[in-house]
Amino acid sequence: MKKWILLIVITVATTALYAQQANIAGKWVGRFGGQATLVFHFKKTGDSLSGTFDSPRENAFGIPLSSVALAADTVVVTVKPLRVNFKGKLTGDTAISGSWLQGAAILPITFIKTPELRPQQPVAPFNYNSEEVGYDNADKSVHFGGTFTYPKKGGPFVTAILITGSGQEDRDETIRGHKPFAVIADYLTKNGYAVLRVDDRGVGKTTGTLEGVTSQDFARDVEAAIDYVKSRKEVNAARIGLIGHSEGGLIANIVAVQRPADVYYIISLAGPGVRGSVLMAEQNEKILTQQGVPAHGVAFYKSFIREVMDSLTLESDSAAIYRRANLVFNKLKQSTPDSAIASLGIFSDMQAGMLMKKVAGNLAGSWMKYMITSDPAAYIEKLSCKYLALNGSEDVQVVASLNLPGIEAALKKSKSTGYVVKEIQGVNHLFQHCKLCTVAEYGDLEETFAPDALNVVTEWLNGHVK
Repeated sequence: MKKWILLIVITVATTALYAQQANIAGKWVGRFGGQATLVFHFKKTGDSLSGTFDSPRENAFGIPLSSVALAADTVVVTVKPLRVNFKGKLTGDTAISGSWLQGAAILPITFIKTPELRPQQPVAPFNYNSEEVGYDNADKSVHFGGTFTYPKKGGPFVTAILITGSGQEDRDETIRGHKPFAVIADYLTKNGYAVLRVDDRGVGKTTGTLEGVTSQDFARDVEAAIDYVKSRKEVNAARIGLIGHSEGGLIANIVAVQRPADVYYIISLAGPGVRGSVLMAEQNEKILTQQGVPAHGVAFYKSFIREVMDSLTLESDSAAIYRRANLVFNKLKQSTPDSAIASLGIFSDMQAGMLMKKVAGNLAGSWMKYMITSDPAAYIEKLSCKYLALNGSEDVQVVASLNLPGIEAALKKSKSTGYVVKEIQGVNHLFQHCKLCTVAEYGDLEETFAPDALNVVTEWLNGHVK
């Protein structure tokens, strides 16, 4: 889910320094000119502080802080790769006022502590069983940690395995303070279903790394989850299904093709329905438009990135991608007004070259190449399981008007007899009712997952699976 936005974010290891005084852990919103433009997320572990910051206008989130220090009432934050330094004075545990230094710029800014209201987030004690579980994959190379929930009475139960979107995410699919998978698991379990949600590789209680890993590897991880739930007496082994969000929808399709006897149903939540290059080009168009880039600039970048991605193969390396990007850029530039290219922040050949390097670096990874060249229809057409595909009308990451028709067309060619394809009005990629409906807004919204979307899921399960 996170990686699908084709952005360059510089990340560094966080160095935690010791905090001596007040606890500044939490969310702090900074304002330039009256508008929220920067957000600090401070975390306290024992006596040490660490954190990240977001720059919503640049669609940059979760950037690690190099250091965080609190001495008396003075807070000092650094992000060395970006040459950022902030020094401010803490006032009553609710505000930090100081100076933001970046390069030669020095700007006054005040950060206000802002509670993250998450009324849907489940809070123990629960009226169902919730177990911390662990299991290994077939060759013991990865150990998985997760949470298994199931009703206190009855059983064996129809079971759902939740599959996260792109990027390393925990079992709750935590994003911008929201925990959508915790909300989904809570809702389904209260409605009589068993649910397994699992930390991704290298996150939480799950071991492993993402080096050289693609959606095919994640599919094998889900197969390990299937093997685990089949070993549980609480699970109806004939009624196991997969609920995948974003890339998780693609992964669910792959698993169901490989393990048709073990997957009774799939619920695709904002899953892809078209080739990855098409999806990402459309995504970039939507996001750039929301950011105020004029139409001719958006059209240029969409054509550029689409043509570069369409030329990719799984064997492409960064050097080949860089050469291809240069050729495409220079070709399109000949028929494009300078103002269109300038609207993208490109004013010189040097800046264009920097863009080529960033694009090549972004597209050269194994995961990205697989996503760009993958075609969900190739898997969906082979399915025989029951299928529910949902997408939000305001989704700018996996655009409903593009992807839902792709899924439906593929399902018509499949052997699936119980499929439903539905667009949920007014919700974004996370299935939140939104206002601006931008990626930057995710964390500002109180709603984690729209109740009407949850109702659609349970009504479909009750009618088609139970």
